[in-house]
Formats: sequence, C-alpha cells, structure tokens
Amino acid sequence: MTSPCEVHIFCDDPNRSRKVAAKILENSKILENKYNFYNPNSFLSAINQRQVEQLDVQTKDLLSRAKLFYSRTEGIFDITMGTLSSSRKHKSLSQVQEEEQRLLPFVGVEHFKIKKNRIIFDNPHTLIDLGGFVKEFAVDLAVKTLKKEKIASALINFGGDIYALEAKPSGEPFSVGIKNPLNPAEYITKVALQNQALTTSASYERSQVIEGKSYSHIIHKEALQSKVISATVISSSVVESGVYSTALMIKPTLQTSLQKILIDNKLNIHKE
Repeated sequence: MTSPCEVHIFCDDPNRSRKVAAKILENSKILENKYNFYNPNSFLSAINQRQVEQLDVQTKDLLSRAKLFYSRTEGIFDITMGTLSSSRKHKSLSQVQEEEQRLLPFVGVEHFKIKKNRIIFDNPHTLIDLGGFVKEFAVDLAVKTLKKEKIASALINFGGDIYALEAKPSGEPFSVGIKNPLNPAEYITKVALQNQALTTSASYERSQVIEGKSYSHIIHKEALQSKVISATVISSSVVESGVYSTALMIKPTLQTSLQKILIDNKLNIHKE
C-alpha cells in the first residue's frame, strides 16, 4: 500500500486477534497485487493493456462506484488520471507539457463503459489508476472483517486512511491527530472518532520536482492553485472520505454534506 499500515484490535483473546489480523493482511495483499497500477502483472494492468475485458464482481463494483464519484465530485475525482502518469517520466517541463497535451483528450471516465460484466474503452490510451481508491477500500473491507468476527473495538490506519470501530475499551472515542501540513512532525488539531472514517489529503504528501516545478501526487487536468494545503473528511466509509478529501484539495468549494476540516496556507483551520 506504499505506506505503513496498522490494525489495533482490542480483544481478550490474543489468538483470535492474530487470526483476524492475519485475515485483514491477506485480503489487503490480494487487493494490492490485483490493482497495482505499476505492476505489469496485475489484473488492473491487464485491463489497461486491453488484455482482458471480463470483470469480476469486485472490480465491476469498484469501477462503477468510481464512475459515480466522478459525477458527484463534478469530474474532479477521476480514476483515469493515470493516463497522464507517463508524462511525469520526462525530465524537462517542455516534454512533460507536450505529453500531457497529447494525452488529455483521453482523460475522463466517459472513455470506458461497463456493459454487463465487460469493460469497453473507446480508445487505446485511457488508463485506470485505482491508487486513490484501493487503500481506502481495503480499510472498509477490514472493517467488515472485524464486524464479521464480532470484534468490539479496533482502530485501523492504512497510511492515514483511518476507521475507528466503536470506542476504546474505556468507552472513550478514539482521538486522531491531524498533522500540520507545514510541519508534519507536529499535530495541529485532533478529532474524536467512533464508528467513523477519516482521511486527509495534504500538500506534504508525495510530490515530484521537474526543472524546479513541483508536481503534486494528486494528478489533475489543471494545476493545483488552491490555498487549501490540507483537507480532512469524516464520514461513514473510508472510500467516501478518501474521494472527497482528494477532491477538496483541488476544489475546496465543492459541495458536500460530509464533515470536513480544511487548513489553508496560513494554517487557518476551517471546520464544517
């Protein structure tokens, strides 16, 4: 999952806890191997290489939900942004921009359709990248595993994609800190969580510098010009929180009823 992943299980039976944790690890590794954009042998790569059209139930569900979120976020959350990934391999700005312009016409979920259990592209260039989706889906799947095994209390943290199952054994909600985007070594505020998901997208995350220009890990059709440098969203599912925290980094005015915490470049905290 390209980041540290933790599962804290509160249970009186250590053997049972280990078995549940092992099941979560197994499911997460399956998802990572299956949908790894950069692994040429993954199932997702086979789709992108047009080697397979037939979709299993899980993949069809993920792609269908991604299309729905594309619509709900006004086209901001777009799993076909992976189409532009090859442009970042160049070492000069002119080459990056030239490659982006060549590939931009093929960006957008409208370039693929799902008919029954088949995925059909309208061109050979559009690529699907579920990197902003699968880690969050893995946490939601882990929560289902915990509930199925009747675990009463747990905290899952996959690289900052967090779900608090119930409360601590003491009855208190879990306390989750939100990092200062200008100094990630410290926390700027905290949130109490109980049966809730929380994700944060921030400017301190992965970036790439080409000829002095910094490119965010969030790839979008337009350069990020928002004054928001950290967006946290709290909801009932990690997938939904992840989608909207990413989208709000690009468009802070995006309408959503979800609880959100936005931090601007002057470290002002806006809670809604």
